[in-house]
Amino acid sequence: MPDLRDILRVRPDTRLAEIDPRGTPGLPGGKTVGKDPKRWSKTEVAAISQELAGYQERMFASAKEGATDKRVLLLLQAMDCGGKDGTVRNVTQGMSPAGMTAVSFGPPSEEERRHDFLWRVRRALPAPGYVGIFNRSQYEDVLIVRVHDLVGEDVWSQRYDAINEFEAEQAAGGLTMVKVMLHISKGEQKQRLLDRLDDPAKNWKYNPGDLTERARWDDYQQAYQDALTRCSTAAAPWHVVPADRKWYRNWAVATLLRETFADLDPRYPAPDFDVDAERAKLLAAG
Repeated sequence: MPDLRDILRVRPDTRLAEIDPRGTPGLPGGKTVGKDPKRWSKTEVAAISQELAGYQERMFASAKEGATDKRVLLLLQAMDCGGKDGTVRNVTQGMSPAGMTAVSFGPPSEEERRHDFLWRVRRALPAPGYVGIFNRSQYEDVLIVRVHDLVGEDVWSQRYDAINEFEAEQAAGGLTMVKVMLHISKGEQKQRLLDRLDDPAKNWKYNPGDLTERARWDDYQQAYQDALTRCSTAAAPWHVVPADRKWYRNWAVATLLRETFADLDPRYPAPDFDVDAERAKLLAAG
């Protein structure tokens, strides 16, 4: 099966407007998926999540013993209703919370505004051995900041290079970023917003401000286009996951993580004691 990272990777000639949000690139053949793709995806994602749990444990154990500085960060960006929370719940279902950190970046605090825009991001990065999750990220500073003119173009236009330098620095220090843009259509977003209004159990998820952001849809699409192509590098490439179909979204992100971990190939640290001797002493102790 082709590497899904290669299929979904953003390249200089990638055009977001040409990517079908309902597409299923890289999906196995019809006979594999069967007639019920949702059920297939649920089973497949659960199995992949167990694999991820094994990778996570080996990486955590190795880092605890000082044998590795490897760490993984899943960075998710999307328009409102893009499915970031649902993706995290599904993909990490088998992983240990003890080896994970999750950060959701909202508007910066007063303290954060007194620092460089990457200051709060650096503080939230996962430690060696950990899997980190960013729900939104440093890219807010070239997305919402740009769309709402929170700073001048002379400021935000320089941030692409700053982000690339930051990510290259982190990659050299052992961090592997899996950057994913969950790509939904405007029509799908409208339906998900209606679902939040129609279901009392989901009313709390609705924010009237979402309509203000939705009115700037085209501006956001252009901002995403520039962020994706200008910041998809060898050290930290971007991937666009069509996200109108939640079952495909979950499978695709889980697969991207599995492929990434397989390349990292974390191993348990070698014991610094004689296993056989310790076993013998334990048995003799009664």
